[in-house]
Amino acid sequence: MSDSPAGRLQALFEGHRLTPTQRRIAHCMVRRAADAPFLSSVELAELAGVSQPSVTRFAVALGFDGYPALRRHLREVAPPERPAAAAGEDAGRNEYQQAVLAEIENLRHLAGLLADPAPVERAGRLLAGSRPLLVLGLRAASSQARGFAYFAAKVHPDVRLLDEGGSMLTDRLDAAVRAGATALLCFALPRHPREVVEALEYARAAGLTVVTVAESAFAPVAAHSDLLIPAAVGTGLAFDTACAPMLLGRVLLEAMADELPDAQARLEQFDAKAAERGLFVE
Repeated sequence: MSDSPAGRLQALFEGHRLTPTQRRIAHCMVRRAADAPFLSSVELAELAGVSQPSVTRFAVALGFDGYPALRRHLREVAPPERPAAAAGEDAGRNEYQQAVLAEIENLRHLAGLLADPAPVERAGRLLAGSRPLLVLGLRAASSQARGFAYFAAKVHPDVRLLDEGGSMLTDRLDAAVRAGATALLCFALPRHPREVVEALEYARAAGLTVVTVAESAFAPVAAHSDLLIPAAVGTGLAFDTACAPMLLGRVLLEAMADELPDAQARLEQFDAKAAERGLFVE
């Protein structure tokens, strides 16, 4: 676990059975880790889109007497407050700039998380060792899954993309298990389709090890994942932005390729064939 403010908050929340509303509050606090110790219960409720009593119940669920006690605890481990000048600069940005800056902050959080490479290295071993390798992503997460599967197929001998739901999804899971699959990589982004949760539950029951990229450790898919690596999404625009999950996907590709002894040879073979076919114009 990273020793960043976000990492310390996540460590505080883990191990508690939280309701969906409480997970939403926890996710909001992780995303606003630097500000969280200084927010009132009303401010936190507005940011998380919940009621003020929900914030109080959240603090009690964590074992505190109330939200003031939780905030006092957070201030004991809080980083120095940002200079007022910096806060003023952010306030003067337009909504598009603020969305970009929020994504930059998400990437900083991801960089802090990756200071401990062990989870990513473990994921790389699991993905590299699965024949075939399943990659799941539905609705908003389908583009993340498709991008990972496209590049993974350059170095992994058998990658199967699952980007459509319906009754065929469990059939394809069964077929992959019969073929020898041992791991499934899931990209899970808000809003979380019920089908994804059900598919992960089914996959684990079938013996697959589930590695998940989700927006936080409190996402609904967490209970059905063997290894979850969080990467926050941006929520400042009408539609969420997912720069950090995409980058984490590329990091997982790198870790997987490091575990495949013939990965470099496969890449060189692809490049040679692409040159013969004139596949690319550059």
